[in-house]
Amino acid sequence: MKRIRAACLQQTVHFLLKEDMPHDAAVTAVKNEIAQYKAQMDRSNTKYQIVEEIPQPDGSIVLKVKKQYNHHDTGDYLS
Repeated sequence: MKRIRAACLQQTVHFLLKEDMPHDAAVTAVKNEIAQYKAQMDRSNTKYQIVEEIPQPDGSIVLKVKKQYNHHDTGDYLS
């Protein structure tokens, strides 16, 4: 028999600009989308750690995040 003792995901998420918007508005929309993404994880009580937030030359943002998987214990992954 086996049991999961700790679980964690490491994701790289690219928040792209919307092409049907003016550039400044699209950059603002990306920042708002990232804030909503973080707020959603907070609301669902998902433990997470932002490893890196990398602005791209076009204004989009790449977010590297470690987050809890299915509410399992995260062990020392997020230490």
